[in-house]
Amino acid sequence: MELHPDERIVFEGHPSWRAVLSFYIGGIVGAALIGAIVWLAVGWFAALLVFAVLVALVVLFGLVKRTATSYMVSNQRLYIRRGILAKKVQQTRIDRVQNVNTEQSLRERLLRVGTVDFDTAGNDDSEFRFVGISEPAMVVAAVDRAQASVRDPNLA
Repeated sequence: MELHPDERIVFEGHPSWRAVLSFYIGGIVGAALIGAIVWLAVGWFAALLVFAVLVALVVLFGLVKRTATSYMVSNQRLYIRRGILAKKVQQTRIDRVQNVNTEQSLRERLLRVGTVDFDTAGNDDSEFRFVGISEPAMVVAAVDRAQASVRDPNLA
């Protein structure tokens, strides 16, 4: 991503590895169940092979999903990029952000991750959210600093 003149990054990151941990756990449990069915139907070698392949696919998919999503907050805009082959980019000016909310379910609190939801000015129907962020309060503070630098450039 190209930065505009006088643009500085105040936060940059990906979803936390802890955010995909529940996906990994569910995938491994599912692979174990399928492996058990294959063991009963065919034998232990085929079951072990099926389990190993499924676990590898779950780990690969989780890793790709995590690394294919990037978030950025600068002193001028918010930016979300998703995808590897096909890309989806969302961005908005920092001065359009009206509210910043955080959400953490019980599971997310245990994993120390959360979602930062941005309400922006205008009729935009798309959601602007940083999902699976480690320490969401840090992102909120970065947005506050960026908005303060827009209001008073001497704070930059």
